[in-house]
Amino acid sequence: MAQLPVKKRRPPRAEPGQPANSEHPVRFPEVVLGLVEKRMGSSRKTFLTSLARSRGFWVDDPCCEKVTHVVSEGNSGEEVVEWLKKNGRPPANAGGDGPALLDFSWFTESMSAGRPVEIEPRHRLKVATPAEPPEEKVQVPPYICQRRTPLLHPNSALTEALETMAEEAKFAGSEVRSLAFSRAASVLKALPGKVRRIQQLHTVPCIGEHSRRIVQEMLEDGMSSEVEKVRHSERYQTMKLFTKIFGVGVKIASQWYQEGLRTLADLQLHQIKLNKEQQAGLLYYEDLNTPVELLEAKAISQVVLQVIEQILPGATVTLTGGFRRGKPCGHDVDLLITHPSEGEEMGLLPKIISNLDRQGFLLYHSFHRSSLLSLEDEELWVSGGSSTMDHFERCLSIFRLGDPAGSPPGSAGVRTLGTSVGPGTSCPQKAVRVDLVVTPYNQFPFALLGWTGSRNFERDLRRFSKKEKKMTLNSHGLYHLEQKTLLPAASEEEIFQHLGLEYILPEERNA
Repeated sequence: MAQLPVKKRRPPRAEPGQPANSEHPVRFPEVVLGLVEKRMGSSRKTFLTSLARSRGFWVDDPCCEKVTHVVSEGNSGEEVVEWLKKNGRPPANAGGDGPALLDFSWFTESMSAGRPVEIEPRHRLKVATPAEPPEEKVQVPPYICQRRTPLLHPNSALTEALETMAEEAKFAGSEVRSLAFSRAASVLKALPGKVRRIQQLHTVPCIGEHSRRIVQEMLEDGMSSEVEKVRHSERYQTMKLFTKIFGVGVKIASQWYQEGLRTLADLQLHQIKLNKEQQAGLLYYEDLNTPVELLEAKAISQVVLQVIEQILPGATVTLTGGFRRGKPCGHDVDLLITHPSEGEEMGLLPKIISNLDRQGFLLYHSFHRSSLLSLEDEELWVSGGSSTMDHFERCLSIFRLGDPAGSPPGSAGVRTLGTSVGPGTSCPQKAVRVDLVVTPYNQFPFALLGWTGSRNFERDLRRFSKKEKKMTLNSHGLYHLEQKTLLPAASEEEIFQHLGLEYILPEERNA
């Protein structure tokens, strides 16, 4: 019988992802060694590779992406990094992933132990991390009136969250907390770039601890649970609903809420006693809470001007408020009326009101006489300087936008509470909040500044005047408290000059 040749036994197959090694199977597949030949030499590297494999280690080219432990002998960390780069493999990416750069001591200890020993700090090669360029410190002046605040800015999500908290604090009766949140929002509006890390705000003024927590949560999670809780709370939503009624403030709205009222229908159902202003606000609620477009504001301004020209030629009408700051729409229309001849404006407003009312433009109006006795009255400057209220003759009105000829106030042309305009239909008339304010010519620059806003800008402008310049500023004038003198100004620019401030355009006062 012929003897069959003996078949040679095949070496065991390597596991997927592991090198074939007929002599020594891989015992530690999670560790892949790479030996750096620099200063080690090829013959010593060959010997050490065989030694490692005999202990069950997987050894591969140090530039292979599978390598988890790069071992070097006699090289610094920077030298190993440079060697890896030259040979086609950066040691780590921006996220910090990459092989561990190890001193030869780790290799010898692992060979002695017959297994990979735990990496300790003494085993790691130190590599100086290239210092990031220092983050540019944003220099923000402490006062809003020293900052330029554009209408559009890159931090709107953050400022809206803080303004919600400011509004909630106001509804709760905490003016201090409301002002703190409002100032934090204002400073973020003035920043030149988008806030991406909370560290960017370390040198920024007016960011309190509570505001900082909200900003940090927004940056990390894209939202603030505290802000969302406020926005969805019944009290906040009810207070917001009620305070949007013309003539209703926080105090009245809070009282209604405590009485259990929650909707506009509740006010009617419980027959809540309303004054004439509130009755009109409720009647035209829908229109008064529909944004007024710039073209609509200009149309109203033109109607008023045409009426004035018939009564007092030469008088001027100036559109102020948010529209003067560049806003495309707003909640109401503020018009300043004056005449270049001092004293000519006296008695003008009642005539304007009478004419507008006779033509059917006024759905509601309330006339307030001037309460200013004299600019020389020291009480006006000593106690009233911080107040945003002024003493001008004014008319608070609800104006009918559109041609009112032949349709008396309250007719079907104006949308009222509970009605809506369906698709494809047009509503040619609209109720709009309009304030008519008459000012003497010598006070006009101060009135223009005060009525332009924003409210935060004006508040800080008054605060700066008193604290830094020992002056009182209001919509009637500028008074030096120490010298006890009035400082005249023919323009807004001159007022800023008196205060030692750089002039800020109306479009940059959107704090």
